[in-house]
Amino acid sequence: MERKRSGRRYYNKRKKTWTQQCKDYLRQFIAFLFSNIGIICLVVGYTIAGAFIFIVIEGAPGNAIAVIDRVGANRSGTADRIWDMVCCNAYCEDEWKQEVQVHLRSFQSHVIEAVRNFSYEGPNKQMTRWSFSGSFLYSLSVITTIGYGNVTPRTLMGKLVTILYAIVGMPLFLLYLSNIGDILAKSFKWIYAKCCLCRNCKKRRKRMLAIQRKEQWKMDMRDFKLNTGVLTEGEESDDEGTTDGSSSLSFNDTQEVTVPILLCLFIMVGYVSGGAILFSKWESWEFFDGSYFCFISLSTIGFGDFVPGNSITGPGTETSPGTGTNPSTGTFTGFRTSSGTVIELSFILCSMYLMLGMALIAMCFNLMQQDVVMKIRTCTDILRRISRCKN
Repeated sequence: MERKRSGRRYYNKRKKTWTQQCKDYLRQFIAFLFSNIGIICLVVGYTIAGAFIFIVIEGAPGNAIAVIDRVGANRSGTADRIWDMVCCNAYCEDEWKQEVQVHLRSFQSHVIEAVRNFSYEGPNKQMTRWSFSGSFLYSLSVITTIGYGNVTPRTLMGKLVTILYAIVGMPLFLLYLSNIGDILAKSFKWIYAKCCLCRNCKKRRKRMLAIQRKEQWKMDMRDFKLNTGVLTEGEESDDEGTTDGSSSLSFNDTQEVTVPILLCLFIMVGYVSGGAILFSKWESWEFFDGSYFCFISLSTIGFGDFVPGNSITGPGTETSPGTGTNPSTGTFTGFRTSSGTVIELSFILCSMYLMLGMALIAMCFNLMQQDVVMKIRTCTDILRRISRCKN
């Protein structure tokens, strides 16, 4: 009978339909997406997909060429009209100045309209704000809520897609910060417990052994009182509070260790300073300007007065054909795709810096919160003991 039952179970397992197999694969895929590695891949993939979407919507090359030709034609027409006024008509000085001002103001308003509505950057510029690098920066600033403001959608479709993209992207990035920040916090607590709380330190070792013996003695006395019926409910709750408050001192359990607030602040300051040094080399900024940009970006304030990759979101640097190197300096600036677009290496590192930095800030806030909660518990425990001594 047992063999028949096992055979039937094996037969039922093999008898899965195609739809059931698809459902199983779909469950496994969704579970992987919401795992730690899957969330990182999902955020990166979502940002890359958003970059390509905004390239298609906002970065049509035909529109850029049409805007440049329109502004050039208006400029040439303005110059011709001013020349006709000079050579073919007799004006006094005041009348000539008034007529010229009218034509110049008209041309000026046309250029301002082209800049505001079509991202016009000049006659010799290629209007690369919506290249892959600029679109990737825009997508990243949307889901991280930084919002630099240097690149904005101009079309109605681009604005609508931005709203929908942010509705999905912001919760996804918050989930990324929550999971990755928790992983980094646990890893850093383990490193801090292994490195900073030295096992070979004799004084600390003796202190921890004494605390463990004291805790063990309290637990034994509590069990003895519970078995004999001497321990009351109020005393039981007090003893539980004392054991919970002092359990964080257990040396073997590294996750019960709290990281000092000063160390967390030192990590954040060090990360901002390291980013300032990198951006001072990549963007030719001053050290204080780089620190200001890193703090504004990692805190998601995003004023937009300093933006990473001006050569990316602006006209770009000239690169030799077929490579991503600068012919004047010979330095490697990025990767050139088959379509001729250069994806700059500094921009890739900048994106990694922002994503890792925001997760690191979330880690530090998590550790600081745990330290503050533990100190509050310790203070309440001390106040409870003082009140019991007075009574």
